[in-house]
Amino acid sequence: MEALAPYIQRFALWAVPVLAAVVLHEVAHGYVAYRLGDSTAARLGRLTLNPFAHIDLFGTVVLPLMLLFGGAPFLFGYAKPVPVNFLNLRNPRRGMVLVALAGPVMNLLLAGISAMVVRVLLSLPVPDNEFLTSNLVVIARMAQYSVLMNVGLAVFNLLPLPPLDGGRVATGLLPQASALALARLEPYGMLIIMALLMSGVLDRLLHPMTALLLHVLL
Repeated sequence: MEALAPYIQRFALWAVPVLAAVVLHEVAHGYVAYRLGDSTAARLGRLTLNPFAHIDLFGTVVLPLMLLFGGAPFLFGYAKPVPVNFLNLRNPRRGMVLVALAGPVMNLLLAGISAMVVRVLLSLPVPDNEFLTSNLVVIARMAQYSVLMNVGLAVFNLLPLPPLDGGRVATGLLPQASALALARLEPYGMLIIMALLMSGVLDRLLHPMTALLLHVLL
C-alpha cells in the first residue's frame, strides 16, 4: 500500500482537472448545438454537469490510470461524445464548425481561468497556518494540472483530422469536394492518430503550439 501512495496522491490531484476538462468540453458541444437548433443532447440528458452522465469507462477511467501507472508526464482522457444531429442545425455547415469549436474553446477558457488561479495563489504571502498552506498548495497544483490538461486537450482536438473537432471544422470550411474527401477518413481517423502517436510524429506536431500556450499562460 505504501508503494501505491505516490500514485494515489497523483491521481487525486489529477482527478478533478481531468473530469472538469472532459465533461465541460462535451457540455459545450451540446449547449452550442442546442442554441443553434439541435436539442438531441438536451433530450438525452447530456447538458448536465453530472460527471456520471458523461463518463466513458475507457476514456475517463482506464486510460488515465494506464498513463498514471505508466509514468506519463501528464494524464489525458475523454468523455462520451455528446450526440449532435447536424441536420437539425439552422445552418448545418456553419453550425458544424461552431459546435466543433465549442469544445476546444471551452478547454482554452478553463486553462486561462486555471492559470489565473495559479498566478493569484503564487502571489499570496505564505500563511502561518500549516493546514491552510498545505491546502493552498494542493489547489495551486490542481490548477496547474488543469492548465496542462486543458491546453493538451484543446491542441489535440484541433488537429484537422476527423473524428476530432479540428476535422469537423476543416470539413465545414473546405470546398465541398475536399470536405467530402476529408470526411471519408473518419472511420480510419483514430487508427491514423495512433500511428502518428507511436511514430512520434504526433508529438512533433502538437509540441510547438502546446509549448507556446503553456508559456503564455504559466
